Amino acid sequence: MISHLKGVVEEKFGSNGLILDVNGVGYEIMVPTPDFESVNLSENRQFFTFHQVRENAEELYGFLSLAAKKIFELLISVQGIGPKAGIAILSLAEAEEVRNAIANADAAFISKASGVGRKSAERVIVDLRDKVGVPSHYGATEVKNKEVEKEPDEALDALIALGFPLKEATAALEKVPTDLPVEERIKMALKS
Repeated sequence: MISHLKGVVEEKFGSNGLILDVNGVGYEIMVPTPDFESVNLSENRQFFTFHQVRENAEELYGFLSLAAKKIFELLISVQGIGPKAGIAILSLAEAEEVRNAIANADAAFISKASGVGRKSAERVIVDLRDKVGVPSHYGATEVKNKEVEKEPDEALDALIALGFPLKEATAALEKVPTDLPVEERIKMALKS
């Protein structure tokens, strides 16, 4: 399996496809819209990838944060939600907003994704609500203004890389102030 790729963004196509040149080999990667919009051509970037192998195709799905990849893997574990629907759900907003919508049981928000109906959105909520951790804020989730870019939470990615499940990692960071340096946030989360 291909876990991650680091290279130069060579081409962007469609609404969420790109080609990443890794030492002369071009990988076609499908990414969520927020990630697609935040990368520029000729830029060095790393993507955490999900490699899907089927009878007639191999596809790569990429994410700028490890947390987004873990949410994607949870989404496609739900019956009726395939990789394209998972990318569509993660294209609604930043990964943290999608995780928060699931934690808040906001099926209306999830059902706004292309190809995801009300019943599928409710199935996502039922299957994943207990797996994504506590909400970071309460209430209905709104699609954020595309102009505002939110950086991936490096502390959350680090805890996931250390082997913490998404739910425990978000719970550990819940009471840690976000204005502290990443290293301090990780230390405080590990102590809790």
